[in-house]
Amino acid sequence: MTSDNTAADPSAQGPLVGILGGMGPAATVDFYSKLIAATPAATDQQHLRVMIWADPTVPDRSQAIVGHGEDPTPKLVEGAQQLKDAGAAFYVAACNGSHAFLPRVREQVDLEYVSMIEVTAEHLSALPYVKSAGLLATDATLTAGLYQGSLSEYGVEPVVPDPADQHTVMEAIYAVKAGNLGPELRASLVRVAQSLVEQGADVIVAACTEIPLAMTAEESPRPLVDPAVLLANRVVTKANSL
Repeated sequence: MTSDNTAADPSAQGPLVGILGGMGPAATVDFYSKLIAATPAATDQQHLRVMIWADPTVPDRSQAIVGHGEDPTPKLVEGAQQLKDAGAAFYVAACNGSHAFLPRVREQVDLEYVSMIEVTAEHLSALPYVKSAGLLATDATLTAGLYQGSLSEYGVEPVVPDPADQHTVMEAIYAVKAGNLGPELRASLVRVAQSLVEQGADVIVAACTEIPLAMTAEESPRPLVDPAVLLANRVVTKANSL
C-alpha cells in the first residue's frame, strides 16, 4: 500500500500564483473573478492555487508618480515579500499604476512578476486591424508613459485624451473607488472614448483596472480591451506550463 503525499506536497498541486492587490479592493476582486473565468476548470480542484495580498494602505500610486505623494515602493515590497514567503512561483499586480514601481520591487524581492502592460501591448500588436489604441488611464499611468512606451515598442500608436477629457476619466476612476459612479459620469466616460475614436483609435484600452467597472464593452464605441482579462489568460497559460 502506498501513501498519497499530494496533500503534503504543495508542488504536486501546481504552482502558487500571487496577486498583489488592494489597489483598489474592487479591482482586485474583479481581477480574481476574471482569473477564475479564464481557468478551464470543471471542479474546484482544477482551479489555480492563488494567494492574494490585498493591502489598501499602499500609498496612492498616482500621487506618487506625479511627485505629490508618498512612495508606495516599500509597501509593494512588503506585499511581494509576503507572496514570496508564501511560496508563490510568480505574481501579478492588479493595478496599472503600480507597474511604475515594480522594477524597483524586483530589485528587493527576487520574485518574477508578469506585466499587465506588456501583455496588453503584445496582444494588440498581434491584431492586424489595430494600428492605434485609445488609452483610458489615470493621470499617473499616462505621465509615467507606461502604456505609451510599451505600445510604441510593439508598433501600436497610443492615443490619449485631451486635458478636459482626462479630468473626466479621473472623476470616473475615483467614483468607482468610492462606490458612487452615477449614470451621468458613466455617459461622460463613453463620450471620452468616442473622442479617442475620432482621433483614430481602433480599440479602447481600459488602462486602469477601474475602467471596466465604469464602462462596459457594449457601451464602448470600439472594442474595449481589458488588460486584466489578458493578464488572467496569461497567468493561466504560465501556471499550466510550470
